[in-house]
Amino acid sequence: MTPESALQKYFGMPSFRQPQQAIIEAVLEKKDTLVVMPTGGGKSLCFQLPALLLPGVTLVVSPLIALMKDQVDALQARGLPAGLLNSSQTLEEQRATLDAIRQRTLKLVYVAPERFRSQSFLNALPKDAISLFAIDEAHCLSQWGHDFRPDYMRLGEARKALGSPPCIALTATATPDVQSDIMQVLEMRDPAEFVAGFARENLSFKVRKIGSNADKQEALLRLIKQHKTGIIYCATRKSVDKVAAAIEPLAGSVIRYHGGLSDKERTQAQEIFMQRRSDVVVATNAFGMGIDRADIRFVCHYEMPGSVEAYYQEGGRAGRDGAPSVCEMLFSYADKRVQDFFIEGANPGKELIARVFDMLCAESDENHEVRLPVDDLCERLNTGRKVNPMAVSTAISTLSRHKWIERFEVPGRRLKGTRILKLGQSGRDLPLDGQALAIKAQRDEARLKAVIDFAYASGCRQQWILNYFGERNSQPCGRCDGCRQRKQLANREVKADEWTLVKMALSGVARMNSRRAPDEWTPRFGKRKIIQCLLGSQSAPILDAGLDALSTYGILKREGSAFVDALFESFEQAGLVQVVTEEGFPLLKLTELGSQVMRGVAQPALALPERTAGSAGKVTTAKKLKKGQAPEGILDNALYQKLAAKRSEMAAASGKPAYTVFPNFVLVELANLKPSSEREAIKIRGIGPAKLKTVLPPFLEVIKAHNA
Repeated sequence: MTPESALQKYFGMPSFRQPQQAIIEAVLEKKDTLVVMPTGGGKSLCFQLPALLLPGVTLVVSPLIALMKDQVDALQARGLPAGLLNSSQTLEEQRATLDAIRQRTLKLVYVAPERFRSQSFLNALPKDAISLFAIDEAHCLSQWGHDFRPDYMRLGEARKALGSPPCIALTATATPDVQSDIMQVLEMRDPAEFVAGFARENLSFKVRKIGSNADKQEALLRLIKQHKTGIIYCATRKSVDKVAAAIEPLAGSVIRYHGGLSDKERTQAQEIFMQRRSDVVVATNAFGMGIDRADIRFVCHYEMPGSVEAYYQEGGRAGRDGAPSVCEMLFSYADKRVQDFFIEGANPGKELIARVFDMLCAESDENHEVRLPVDDLCERLNTGRKVNPMAVSTAISTLSRHKWIERFEVPGRRLKGTRILKLGQSGRDLPLDGQALAIKAQRDEARLKAVIDFAYASGCRQQWILNYFGERNSQPCGRCDGCRQRKQLANREVKADEWTLVKMALSGVARMNSRRAPDEWTPRFGKRKIIQCLLGSQSAPILDAGLDALSTYGILKREGSAFVDALFESFEQAGLVQVVTEEGFPLLKLTELGSQVMRGVAQPALALPERTAGSAGKVTTAKKLKKGQAPEGILDNALYQKLAAKRSEMAAASGKPAYTVFPNFVLVELANLKPSSEREAIKIRGIGPAKLKTVLPPFLEVIKAHNA
């Protein structure tokens, strides 16, 4: 039977997608194969179809029990011979699956990676029956990947123990380094490599910079109202519960999914979502691997994820039916501390691992066993500085993996005990490479820094992501917030007085940078503090830092905060300034091009905002406009006309002139900046504390309805 006829017979599909056919042909030729293909690209078919055509059994390593069950159920529903082996089965069920492998009555058997810990399991597998070894979510076996799982590291040795059958490794997200690591760990021989384009043509990526939890919830509710069906990813279990409780009044039935739930509860939650009995899931990153619901319209990261790989993989669960879908990150730099905690917890270091072992030895009983919760172990380790409980758990896992201890279930309690295996040893004798552990921690920190760089980047979001994954020379997607902003702020001719203003603003950045060379600048302050200095802010952080003594302090005060904010957005778009993270903080840097513009050497095309009435240049005046006429500098005339209509309505009700509600230049700023909250609107010149509470609310409702 040919692959084409098998595709039609077993899966009811008329043709392959690119590059499925070439991958399947390589597998059938018994070549080791690496596949990097976007979520929704059809990776599963690349090993499922060959499995049906090869003579023996295909072992499929899959990381989640729920994912295995879904895939096996789907195959069995098609009448295809598939089974699974994992800890949720009884011993009788496991023996029956092993017998079916020996008798070759199964073609696909899904196996959890932890099964390969057991030598008896490997011995029980008939070597001559295994035709193909398939590793799904293969990025999990690279310690440089975003979701490293120690059990995956055994798969190279497991493959040897199975007689080195042909191997296919598949993942949706892998940088070139991770791809290399996958091939090395599995000892692939001259592999066929298929790295399909990472681009998803129906996804729109957006980063919304958020200042408070109230703003986050407002943005999230707007997202749900507009797109209805989606996944909301949170960093912690506590955040999952908090967010789910907040959105239930609007979203109705909301599913919660995190590691604190039992296996049964998680399976039930996933089934409810997959069966479309609920349209919104609030979850930690434990949810979603292998999720095959096609109509997910949005994926929202309520807090920043730990890596660009995780962001793109999780975002890729939207729009698998090909319809337009949204991936939005609600970005607050303050959320970084949660990811810092996770990084610290995942990288305990050799010293802490040694301390944990020594403490376990000291606390063990006459049977060399310890039966204490992790929190109690942390208390015993605390010596001045509080120990991260996640780091202690990671240290225990490391000791178990090196067989210095073993873990066991404590009868009658939801607790794991520890049994000391290396009796009479000291933690300082642990055969661990401290330098390698430090390098891994640095890699994790670098991945988090990349997320922050991505959030602050200007330009096309998808292009940035593709470049991160090594895909060069891609074109702007035209859909993301970066591309939409470029469309709104088109480059225009810059007037002479505006060049003076540009140089003044860039000089303000330069005064707050350090210079190593004529065009080489080291950042020292964030964008917000630089703008506050240029506006002459009297806030304590500005005055305490002595920034009011700078020659550029207050030089843009007459322009207004909304204009200066928009001015700096245009600088970022043109590459005159750049947000970089230094020692964990987002700082604004003057680029080489920005330095040249400041000195008058270069005059690139810029998408400058128009200066409103009352600013130094008075480019846009408050003259009376004809009905339907757009004022100069307006970016969204439709919204401006709605705002003007609301102003007329309010003026008529009060019996006062329209300009007493808001003058034209305030409506221009409202239409251009589209503030979604009072916090954002207060930056607009002409909106003071009084009007913020009494006049602004109806205008925010108009903007909200316009954006919906």
